[in-house]
Amino acid sequence: MAETKYWYQSRAVWGAIAALAATLIRASGYDPGMGGEAALADAALNIATGIGALGALYGRLAATSTIVR
Repeated sequence: MAETKYWYQSRAVWGAIAALAATLIRASGYDPGMGGEAALADAALNIATGIGALGALYGRLAATSTIVR
């Protein structure tokens, strides 16, 4: 890993940010309302968390550069 890149160019960082954002939305007590919209919003947050976590894992495993600040 001789190459370097900025943090915002990292797939792992963006995956972690997506997972963190979805987790914070859920923890903030976001209430989408009643009915099917609530189930849809809950599913969307679960999917966003999973995609973010998988993106962070893939980004870290596929990394060929180190991150600089």
